[in-house]
Amino acid sequence: MKLGIMQPYFFPYLGYFSLIKNTDEFILFDTVQFIKHGWIERNRILKQGGDWQYVAVPLEKHSLDTKIMNIKIRNSEDWKNKILSQLTQYKRKAPYYNQTIEVVKKALDIDTDSIVVLNKHILEVVCEYLGFCPNIKIFSEMNLKIEEAKAPDEWALNICVAMGNVNEYWNPPGGISFFDKTKYDKKNIELKFQSINLQPYVQRIGYFEPGLSIIDVMMFNQPSDILKFLDDYKFMESEVEKTLCKK
Repeated sequence: MKLGIMQPYFFPYLGYFSLIKNTDEFILFDTVQFIKHGWIERNRILKQGGDWQYVAVPLEKHSLDTKIMNIKIRNSEDWKNKILSQLTQYKRKAPYYNQTIEVVKKALDIDTDSIVVLNKHILEVVCEYLGFCPNIKIFSEMNLKIEEAKAPDEWALNICVAMGNVNEYWNPPGGISFFDKTKYDKKNIELKFQSINLQPYVQRIGYFEPGLSIIDVMMFNQPSDILKFLDDYKFMESEVEKTLCKK
């Protein structure tokens, strides 16, 4: 089985969805400390006149050591309508504005104060719109007993081992610098670093702003084209593999 693991991001960029689509199971890793101003409660869209702005979910106050699984949404604010209002600037230039707005509305139409549950629902709704059915699980709900990680690259390894049926673990290319491939080889798990080719698409602003939320991608592209984007990736060599090739 091919496994992907990421923290639960809010309307993430194409690379995140590519990882979901091209693995057999995807785990939202929510038992580690929440880091403020990351991608869990916000993401980027275009703003009127060019450049970008954040769309974000307001959160209740919490201590610095709070785990992602315990982060709560501040639903006393009308944040859903605020996001929809921010998206109206796409109306005059985005060919798939109406379809995308309906997807966003459906994705936000869930009664929860959990940022993890919200983000899982968002991922599932977007994937359904794009035309594939993901197998997404929340780690804290899996009741999976794993060994304590002694290094940053061992969280994923220990999860793979505990599940017992994983033969490939896929990770974004950012992990190349600190993942030790030999640890995975010893457990008969193939470690792969997936790098998506972020192809430019017409945003009607005179230039291309890469790496924005999937919301922006859906505004300017039909699902069949987005699926092609998701399948346009390559695997990158780890530092260990590069060293071996030079010998």
